[in-house]
Amino acid sequence: GKRILIVDDNKMNLEIVKLMLKKTNAEFIEATNGLEAVEAYIDSEENSLDIILMDISMPIMNGYEAAKSIRSSTRTDNNIPIIAMTANAFEEDRQLALAAGMNEHITKPLDISKLLSTLSEILK
Repeated sequence: GKRILIVDDNKMNLEIVKLMLKKTNAEFIEATNGLEAVEAYIDSEENSLDIILMDISMPIMNGYEAAKSIRSSTRTDNNIPIIAMTANAFEEDRQLALAAGMNEHITKPLDISKLLSTLSEILK
C-alpha cells in the first residue's frame, strides 16, 4: 500500500519494476528522467510518497543530481528514502549514490528478492 516514485528513462525497466512489485499493492508514479522525478516530488503532497527508486544514467538530469535536488528542498519530507537502481555495480558507484544523498544502491538487472528485502529494510 505504499506510494513509490519509479524513475527510469527506459520504459521497459519501469514496467519490470512495477511487475516485480505488483504483489505489494503499491501505487506507482513514474518519471523518465531526473528533472521529471524532482517535479513529481515537488508536485506531490508532502509525505505522500513513501520511497523513490531512482535510475542513475538518464537524460536531462541524472539520478545523482535529482537526489541532491530533492535532499536540498525545503520540504519536511526531503529525507524520503531514495534507492539507486543502476547497472554500475562497483563500490565507488555505491559511494557516489550515498554521497548524493541516496539511502541504498541496488544493481541492474534487478533481483526481485534483493529489491524486496531492500524496500522492506528501508521502509520498516
